[in-house]
Parts: sequence; structure tokens; C-alpha cells
Amino acid sequence: MARILVVDDEDSVRSFVERALTLDGHDVATACDGADALDVLGREGFELLLSDIRMPLMDGIALALTAGRDYPDMPILLMTGFADQRERASDLEALIEDVVTKPFSLAQIREAVAGALQARRAA
Repeated sequence: MARILVVDDEDSVRSFVERALTLDGHDVATACDGADALDVLGREGFELLLSDIRMPLMDGIALALTAGRDYPDMPILLMTGFADQRERASDLEALIEDVVTKPFSLAQIREAVAGALQARRAA
């Protein structure tokens, strides 16, 4: 299974996603915003970054751009509940695997993560 970093400023979303992915056997770490995530990425290796787009300090778009530059082999999945944020992410098609729309079910987030990991391994 994979080592995954989940980034979201909402505790409930972070916990939900962490539990879902842990049940699938993944090793999951969490961060509360993009700046925190960059600190964690710098200390530990990850096979997938799963981040909310709309967050304080550093949003998911800025995080994806920085992580994509510094860790080009790590797949990136973004999450958002806002249509305008999803549109902002459309410019990152070459960098991210997908944007998962909130609210999502346990099955949907697990499927998105499995698809992103499989796509990257096949590349």
C-alpha cells in the first residue's frame, strides 16, 4: 500500500479521509494547510498528495504547484466543494491526477486514490 499525505483545514474531513485510507491499508499522514504540508513533505517521503484546494495560509493550488515542482513523480489529487476552485484547478491538468468534488462518499475517495496510484504506477 501507499504512503499518503492528506491536507485539509477541516478536522472532520481530514479524519474521515485518514480513516478511509487507513482501512485500505495505506500509511496516512495529515496536515492542516499547504504550508504545514510542505514541512511534512520535506521530512518524509510520500507516494500521493491529497489536498483540499481552499485553505488558509497556502491553498491547494499553490501547494500542488510547489509539490509538483519539488516532487515530480508524486501524484497529486485535489478536493473541493466549490465550483470556482474546481475551475482554477483545470489549468493544472498536466500536474494533477483529478479533482474530487466534496462532499464525497467513502467509496468515492477510496476509488479516486486507487485510480491516482494506479495511473502513476502505469506511467
